[in-house]
Amino acid sequence: MYKYIRELWKSPSREVLRSRLIAWRRDPALVRVEKPTRLDRARTLGYKAKQGYVIVRIKISRGKRQRELIKKGRRSKHRRRKKIVGKSYQWIAEERVSRKYKNMEVLNSYEVAKDGKSKWYEVILIDRDHPTIKRDQRTKWVLNKSNVGRAFRGLTSSGKKSRGLRNKGKGAEKIRPSLNSKANKRRAK
Repeated sequence: MYKYIRELWKSPSREVLRSRLIAWRRDPALVRVEKPTRLDRARTLGYKAKQGYVIVRIKISRGKRQRELIKKGRRSKHRRRKKIVGKSYQWIAEERVSRKYKNMEVLNSYEVAKDGKSKWYEVILIDRDHPTIKRDQRTKWVLNKSNVGRAFRGLTSSGKKSRGLRNKGKGAEKIRPSLNSKANKRRAK
């Protein structure tokens, strides 16, 4: 069944997508959803249809991240507005959801739609205090203290991708454990 859902999402119906986007644009930026829009994607990323799992749809505005305009001085370099950030929109979306739902932990996320102005992601959250999560052997790992604030420390899948941790071995010697720690080691020498 999930195979056919995946095939449908590769070329979605324009009318359905258009009607969804019209409704989603009116919604607030963060909306808690009953069921995942892309069931196949949610299931592959660890979602289970049981208590303790929550899906939140978030809207992020697209475009360059801009610096505030510098009003002082007359230097030519002041007009540079573009801010280069080493974070993907998906990682930022996970962080924003994690700030709103403080008692939950971000498991993963996936893109649902995009238009010229915005991107929509669905973020899968796990409730740390829920008894079903505590009992289940497959989700017990979330309770470890090392997994607190996963989204903020770049431990989710999109965070690891932005940090360059998808490749291993030759060419990736200076990436692990993190770029900052490698830079600090070089400075200490």
